Amino acid sequence: MSKVLLLLRHAKSSWSEAEQPDHDRPLSERGERDAPRVGRLLRDTDRLPDAILSSTAVRARRTAEIVADLSGYGGRVETYAELYLASPETYVRTLRTLDEERRVLVVGHNPGLEQLATLLTGTPLTMPTAALAEIQLAIASWSDLYLGHCGERVDFWTPKH
Repeated sequence: MSKVLLLLRHAKSSWSEAEQPDHDRPLSERGERDAPRVGRLLRDTDRLPDAILSSTAVRARRTAEIVADLSGYGGRVETYAELYLASPETYVRTLRTLDEERRVLVVGHNPGLEQLATLLTGTPLTMPTAALAEIQLAIASWSDLYLGHCGERVDFWTPKH
Protein backbone atom coordinates (compact mmCIF):
# COMPACT_ATOMS: atom_id res chain seq x y z
CA MET A 1 0.00 0.00 0.00
CA SER A 2 1.22 3.52 -0.72
CA LYS A 3 0.07 7.12 -0.42
CA VAL A 4 0.02 9.94 -2.96
CA LEU A 5 0.94 13.48 -2.00
CA LEU A 6 -0.02 16.33 -4.30
CA LEU A 7 1.89 19.52 -3.48
CA LEU A 8 0.44 22.73 -4.90
CA ARG A 9 2.05 26.10 -4.50
CA HIS A 10 -0.65 28.77 -4.23
CA ALA A 11 -1.48 30.66 -7.43
CA LYS A 12 0.06 34.09 -8.12
CA SER A 13 -0.76 36.65 -5.45
CA SER A 14 -1.49 40.32 -5.83
CA TRP A 15 0.91 43.01 -4.69
CA SER A 16 -1.43 45.89 -5.58
CA GLU A 17 -1.68 46.99 -1.95
CA ALA A 18 1.90 47.18 -0.70
CA GLU A 19 0.88 47.88 2.92
CA GLN A 20 -1.33 44.79 3.10
CA PRO A 21 -0.06 42.07 5.48
CA ASP A 22 1.47 39.13 3.61
CA HIS A 23 -1.04 36.66 5.08
CA ASP A 24 -3.94 38.71 3.68
CA ARG A 25 -2.77 39.10 0.09
CA PRO A 26 -5.39 37.89 -2.43
CA LEU A 27 -4.80 36.22 -5.78
CA SER A 28 -3.85 38.38 -8.73
CA GLU A 29 -5.76 38.24 -12.02
CA ARG A 30 -3.21 35.69 -13.24
CA GLY A 31 -3.71 33.65 -10.08
CA GLU A 32 -7.47 33.65 -10.64
CA ARG A 33 -6.81 32.27 -14.16
CA ASP A 34 -4.21 29.68 -13.14
CA ALA A 35 -5.96 28.08 -10.16
CA PRO A 36 -8.91 26.78 -12.24
CA ARG A 37 -6.42 25.11 -14.61
CA VAL A 38 -5.13 23.03 -11.72
CA GLY A 39 -8.65 22.01 -10.70
CA ARG A 40 -9.49 20.92 -14.24
CA LEU A 41 -6.16 19.08 -14.49
CA LEU A 42 -6.96 17.03 -11.37
CA ARG A 43 -10.43 16.25 -12.72
CA ASP A 44 -9.31 15.44 -16.28
CA THR A 45 -6.41 13.20 -15.22
CA ASP A 46 -8.42 11.34 -12.55
CA ARG A 47 -6.29 12.65 -9.67
CA LEU A 48 -9.11 13.74 -7.39
CA PRO A 49 -7.76 14.05 -3.84
CA ASP A 50 -9.37 12.36 -0.84
CA ALA A 51 -8.45 15.38 1.31
CA ILE A 52 -7.34 18.96 0.70
CA LEU A 53 -5.23 20.78 3.29
CA SER A 54 -4.39 24.46 2.95
CA SER A 55 -2.54 27.25 4.66
CA THR A 56 -4.83 29.89 6.16
CA ALA A 57 -3.26 32.61 3.99
CA VAL A 58 -5.89 34.22 1.74
CA ARG A 59 -4.05 33.35 -1.49
CA ALA A 60 -3.63 29.69 -0.49
CA ARG A 61 -7.22 29.28 0.72
CA ARG A 62 -8.59 30.86 -2.46
CA THR A 63 -6.39 28.60 -4.60
CA ALA A 64 -7.58 25.55 -2.65
CA GLU A 65 -11.25 26.55 -2.94
CA ILE A 66 -11.03 27.09 -6.70
CA VAL A 67 -9.18 23.81 -7.22
CA ALA A 68 -11.68 21.93 -5.01
CA ASP A 69 -14.62 23.36 -6.94
CA LEU A 70 -13.29 22.72 -10.44
CA SER A 71 -11.84 19.29 -9.69
CA GLY A 72 -15.18 17.98 -8.44
CA TYR A 73 -13.87 17.45 -4.93
CA GLY A 74 -16.91 17.10 -2.71
CA GLY A 75 -15.27 17.48 0.68
CA ARG A 76 -14.26 20.39 2.83
CA VAL A 77 -10.95 22.22 2.43
CA GLU A 78 -9.22 21.91 5.80
CA THR A 79 -7.18 25.00 6.73
CA TYR A 80 -4.21 24.97 9.08
CA ALA A 81 -2.58 28.12 10.47
CA GLU A 82 0.69 26.22 10.92
CA LEU A 83 0.93 25.65 7.14
CA TYR A 84 1.40 29.39 6.53
CA LEU A 85 5.05 29.64 5.39
CA ALA A 86 5.62 26.19 6.92
CA SER A 87 8.86 24.28 7.12
CA PRO A 88 9.08 20.74 5.70
CA GLU A 89 8.94 19.43 9.28
CA THR A 90 5.64 21.22 9.88
CA TYR A 91 4.11 19.82 6.69
CA VAL A 92 5.14 16.31 7.78
CA ARG A 93 3.75 16.80 11.30
CA THR A 94 0.42 17.90 9.84
CA LEU A 95 0.26 15.06 7.30
CA ARG A 96 1.05 12.49 10.01
CA THR A 97 -2.29 13.35 11.68
CA LEU A 98 -4.31 12.08 8.71
CA ASP A 99 -6.17 8.80 8.68
CA GLU A 100 -6.70 6.54 5.71
CA GLU A 101 -6.84 9.07 2.86
CA ARG A 102 -4.89 7.68 -0.09
CA ARG A 103 -4.34 10.89 -2.10
CA VAL A 104 -3.89 14.22 -0.31
CA LEU A 105 -3.51 17.69 -1.82
CA VAL A 106 -1.59 20.27 0.22
CA VAL A 107 -1.76 23.93 -0.83
CA GLY A 108 1.07 25.94 0.63
CA HIS A 109 4.06 28.21 0.17
CA ASN A 110 7.69 28.28 -0.83
CA PRO A 111 10.35 27.70 0.20
CA GLY A 112 8.81 24.99 2.40
CA LEU A 113 7.00 23.14 -0.40
CA GLU A 114 10.10 22.96 -2.59
CA GLN A 115 12.18 21.79 0.34
CA LEU A 116 9.58 19.16 1.28
CA ALA A 117 9.42 17.79 -2.27
CA THR A 118 13.22 17.68 -2.45
CA LEU A 119 13.58 15.91 0.90
CA LEU A 120 10.88 13.35 0.08
CA THR A 121 12.18 12.50 -3.39
CA GLY A 122 15.90 13.23 -3.22
CA THR A 123 15.51 15.38 -6.35
CA PRO A 124 15.61 19.20 -6.30
CA LEU A 125 12.41 20.83 -7.48
CA THR A 126 11.57 24.42 -8.38
CA MET A 127 7.89 25.26 -7.91
CA PRO A 128 6.61 28.48 -9.46
CA THR A 129 3.17 29.72 -8.43
CA ALA A 130 0.34 27.26 -9.21
CA ALA A 131 2.83 24.43 -9.82
CA LEU A 132 1.66 20.96 -8.85
CA ALA A 133 3.90 18.02 -7.96
CA GLU A 134 2.67 14.45 -7.56
CA ILE A 135 4.74 12.29 -5.22
CA GLN A 136 4.18 8.56 -4.70
CA LEU A 137 5.12 7.71 -1.12
CA ALA A 138 6.32 4.26 -0.07
CA ILE A 139 4.34 4.31 3.18
CA ALA A 140 1.28 2.37 4.31
CA SER A 141 0.02 5.04 6.70
CA TRP A 142 0.46 8.81 6.94
CA SER A 143 1.80 8.26 10.45
CA ASP A 144 4.78 6.53 8.77
CA LEU A 145 5.77 9.67 6.82
CA TYR A 146 9.25 10.98 7.53
CA LEU A 147 11.61 13.58 6.08
CA GLY A 148 13.77 11.33 4.01
CA HIS A 149 13.82 9.79 0.60
CA CYS A 150 10.58 7.80 0.93
CA GLY A 151 8.92 9.02 -2.25
CA GLU A 152 9.22 9.34 -5.99
CA ARG A 153 8.09 12.29 -8.08
CA VAL A 154 5.58 10.87 -10.52
CA ASP A 155 4.59 14.03 -12.33
CA PHE A 156 4.92 17.81 -12.31
CA TRP A 157 2.81 20.52 -13.89
CA THR A 158 2.96 24.29 -14.18
CA PRO A 159 0.22 26.60 -15.51
CA LYS A 160 2.14 26.89 -18.79
CA HIS A 161 1.72 23.15 -19.48
